[in-house]
Amino acid sequence: MIGEPDFPSFAAVLERRLRPGAITPLAVGFSGGSDSLALLRLTLDWATPRGRPVLALTVDHGLNPASNAWTADALARARALGADARALHWIGDKPSTGLPAAARAARHALLAEAARAAGARVLLLGHTADDLAEAALMRAEGSTVSDPRDWAPSPAWPQGRGVFVLRPLLGVRRQALRAWLAARGETWLEDPANSDPRYARARARVALDGAAPPSPAKPEVAKPLAVEGEHALRLPRDASAAQVAAACLCAAGSSVPPRGDRLARLVERLRGGEAFVATLAGARIVADAAGALFGREAGREGLPDLVLAAGETAVWDGRYAVTATQLVTIRALGGLAARLPAEERLALKNFPAAFRPMLPVAVDAAGQASSPVLARDSAVRARVLIRERFEAACGFIDQEPAT
Repeated sequence: MIGEPDFPSFAAVLERRLRPGAITPLAVGFSGGSDSLALLRLTLDWATPRGRPVLALTVDHGLNPASNAWTADALARARALGADARALHWIGDKPSTGLPAAARAARHALLAEAARAAGARVLLLGHTADDLAEAALMRAEGSTVSDPRDWAPSPAWPQGRGVFVLRPLLGVRRQALRAWLAARGETWLEDPANSDPRYARARARVALDGAAPPSPAKPEVAKPLAVEGEHALRLPRDASAAQVAAACLCAAGSSVPPRGDRLARLVERLRGGEAFVATLAGARIVADAAGALFGREAGREGLPDLVLAAGETAVWDGRYAVTATQLVTIRALGGLAARLPAEERLALKNFPAAFRPMLPVAVDAAGQASSPVLARDSAVRARVLIRERFEAACGFIDQEPAT
């Protein structure tokens, strides 16, 4: 039961983060290993009496000849426990270097996309206190892996838009979970990659065997911040480095955060009060006395074209979720402003001149152009993702959102 001494905080974490009365599914990343098995059992114990379905998602990376059998076993185990279960497959060529990082990115993308498709806004993962210790040791050896956080937006973008990751076992030792499972007659999968010395995670696990892990970091309290804008973000010049990094990432619609040294220089310039224009991580930053405006920087390659069929929805440039009612091509507005209807050209004047060329425009089969963010009626509906992504990244959303 949840209230047993080993895991007294599990239910409290879920009740704090999950929306009261919600009946949407909870997604659980389930590999069949001990950590995810304990997580799945505990989640089912909590969710079933509350009428919340649980969806177990198992990723088959295709990296071991036995992976098909492992996946089948995991699905059978999840279903026997009372969860719905689905297999997700990482297909395509695998990199010859950086395989763990590539596999991690692919796993996050597959899990987030499947959770969102199922209507789940929260994905639970079974990271433990031991994972925190392993990450710290890996960083000491030069890795860029970050600490798993108890609550954070999905790191996959745009697949993970609107999905939050919850890790309710960060204060629990892996050995405690295994003892809890063994007492209930449970067995689990032992992935040989976890002891393969070619991988930094496996080396860290061996080095830390039996050592006490660090205490979980206290959740960061989001610094109050007056943020303006939807298509471009205006921040005060004293915004924190984390907020500046998030603004760059979200305004650019990208998934690669700015490097630490370049970020530090930008924050220093913002603190200095000078007026300047800069670019960082795909974002264009215009700083003046009123603050700093972060928007999309077109770059040498320009912005991508996206062809949508009628009824199709996709994310354009990481910044807009667009849905078409007829065949259209979504592209950057730059060079097409003169082809817009008169009322849209008038509305365009409300946008900062530097960022107008990076707005989306829909071009139909007849060559007619219309921007879904300027038109009252358009063949395309556009949802701006920039502001909501920024608020999630900065910790302003601390509980499961409504669907």
